[in-house]
Formats: sequence, C-alpha cells, structure tokens
Amino acid sequence: MRSDWQTLKPRIRDVIFEHDTRPAKAFDVVLLALIAFSVLLVMVESVETYRDRYETQLLVLEWIVTLLFTAEYIARLTTVDRPARYARSFFGVIDLLAILPVYVSFLLPGAQSLLVIRSLRLLRVFRVFKMARWLSEANYLVRALRSSSRKIAVFLVTVVLLNIIVGSTMYLIEGANSGFDSMFRGVYWSIVTMSTVGFGDIAPQTGVGQVLAAILMITGYSVIAVPTGIVSAEVAGSRHRDVSCPGCGSAVHGVSASFCDACGSPLPTHATGSLVTD
Repeated sequence: MRSDWQTLKPRIRDVIFEHDTRPAKAFDVVLLALIAFSVLLVMVESVETYRDRYETQLLVLEWIVTLLFTAEYIARLTTVDRPARYARSFFGVIDLLAILPVYVSFLLPGAQSLLVIRSLRLLRVFRVFKMARWLSEANYLVRALRSSSRKIAVFLVTVVLLNIIVGSTMYLIEGANSGFDSMFRGVYWSIVTMSTVGFGDIAPQTGVGQVLAAILMITGYSVIAVPTGIVSAEVAGSRHRDVSCPGCGSAVHGVSASFCDACGSPLPTHATGSLVTD
C-alpha cells in the first residue's frame, strides 16, 4: 500500500502543481472555474433579495465548493515534501483562508454572533487570489518586486519626505483660515494632490499656495511613473525557471537555480521546467 502511494504521490503532485501537461492543464481549468464560481457565489449572497429567497440553495452550493477546496488543500499538503513549509507560504495561507471562514461560521452558533460570523465569511473573497497560481506573469512580477524592493523603498521614503515638506510649507502659507489647521492636514492635502486624486475637501486660497499646489500637481505626474519604470525594467530583464518546487510548490526561481529559492529543496531536472525569458 505504501509503495502504491509513493508511486501515485508524484503523479498527483505533477497534476496539482505543474502546468504543462494535459491533466495538469485540465485540473487548472476546472479549478479556475470553481474559484470564479465561488467568488460569484459570495457576491450573489451579499444581495439581500437573493440571500432571502435562495438561502438554502446558496448554503448547499457553498458547502459543496468548500468541501472541494478542502480536498484540494489536503491534496497539496500530502503531496509536497515539506507540508509545513507550504502551509506557511503565500498560496498555502490563501488556500486556508479560502475554506476556514465557512468552518468557523459553522462552529460558532448563536444569534448574538451572526454579525461576526458574516464578517468572517466575507474572507471567502480571498479565493480570488488563488487564481494567481496559474498566471505565469505573476512569477515575473514577484521576482521583479523582490529585485526592485530596495529601489522602491528609497523612492517611497523620498515621496514621504517630500509630502511632509510641502504639507508643512502649505500649513505655514495658508493657515487655519483656509482649512490647513494642522501640519497633519497639510500633509494629507499634499498626498492627495501629489497622487492626482484631488478630493477637493481642502484647497489653497492664496496665490503662493496655489502656485505651490500647481508645482506639486506637475511633480505628481512625474512621480507616478517612477515605480512603474523600476518594476518594468526588472520584469524586462528577469529570467527564471518555470518549474514547481516539490517541497513547497513555489514556482519562482533563478534561471540557473538548482535549489528552490523559497525552501532550498532540490528542483526537478526533467524537462517540465522550461526556461522562460521576457
């Protein structure tokens, strides 16, 4: 029996974690459709008319979906070499959040807890994040964000300092008569203006303040493009092996990596891991 499981385990793992075989693609398509249906189910349940009229049907469908996701989660944990590592990974947490709220709402009876239960059940929308598992572009984005994290951090610190300086200056120029009754209010206005959101709840009234606001608006257009350029450059130059780790399921690795960047497990050397460049 144990030898049969050892033979079956890698086959199931390839179907669940890989994406380049016919069974794996079929599994991905079915699971994507199930995820989309489950998210739609949550949205329909939020409509009071449908919730009151089809309460029983919605409950039955939700439990069917939850049981299917539970079976998938257990299959992922039992087929990877390091289940604890996978359970703590991003996708492992998302898989757990996709099923946990339904069980929690079932285990917490009582009319006084209905509001809390309903708020917990809203966490089911995390199922939408499960879709990212099959988007190969997500691997590029994750790797690009990791590579450019320091540059983006320096950029964000610069933006924060600039907003503090401009907001404090506007507080001195305009004062409480124009709505800038504190430096915090000035910084808030500066952030809203630089981001080009422009709520309009507070605006400079003096000529000097309006000139400063115009400069900040123009600066905002330039600032928005900076992080986009940083990440785009990293994506354009990123190269990685498109192969799933048997230990934790991660699919983001360096082009010459022999071991998983996330858990250190040896990566498969067979042809399922293809080189992907952009």
